[in-house]
Amino acid sequence: MDTVVTLHVWRMPPRALPQVLARMATDRARLRRHPGVRFAKLLGTGTGLGFGPGDVDATRWAALLVHEPNKTPQAIQSWTDLSTAHAQIDLAPIASRGTWSGRQPFEAAPHTRTDGMVLALTRARLRPSRAATFWRAIPPVAATLRDAPGLLARFGIGEAPIGWQGTVTVWRSTTDLVGFAYRQPEHRAAIARTAQVGWYAEELFARFAVCGIMGDRRVLGWEQMTRSDPA
Repeated sequence: MDTVVTLHVWRMPPRALPQVLARMATDRARLRRHPGVRFAKLLGTGTGLGFGPGDVDATRWAALLVHEPNKTPQAIQSWTDLSTAHAQIDLAPIASRGTWSGRQPFEAAPHTRTDGMVLALTRARLRPSRAATFWRAIPPVAATLRDAPGLLARFGIGEAPIGWQGTVTVWRSTTDLVGFAYRQPEHRAAIARTAQVGWYAEELFARFAVCGIMGDRRVLGWEQMTRSDPA
């Protein structure tokens, strides 16, 4: 049966943090058990400029779902009701390699292509013995990402404050994404070191066509990234 991929991102008021943490503990299982949901992750977020506790944004939270059409869990609406702002990105997988919690959650339809916006998702589980070298290697890459041509939004994601992290980036086109990933020297160097150092116990990279964005794009950091680049 066909499935769709949906990314929800919420801005929460600071006073709601105790409720948010409680929901993080209880809603993970609720989402996975919901009929029609094939894969679900509740995620904390950060700026994407670094990883670890210092990068955490305690007012922004996210959920990534792979589910049958029209099977959005009620728990998602309860998060939206608690939030001050919400954005929903509907996605179609173009390519995916690697695993997440031992699974390959994103299945690209044959010949899926797009001439429009694309979203890149990276996710990794760090080897504890390699964490320090990884954190030292990230700042140069993050600094160049900030000014990358065609970047529309960027933030970090994580299942835990330390050791489980990733990034979400939205690009104006595949050309812009590929230009950063394979032509930017700092990023190419980081890719090479990944194979040499063995930072990750598990990793995943996926690319999606952006089928639609609903809600407040400022939750995604859109306004900040596009202030000087009105894409």
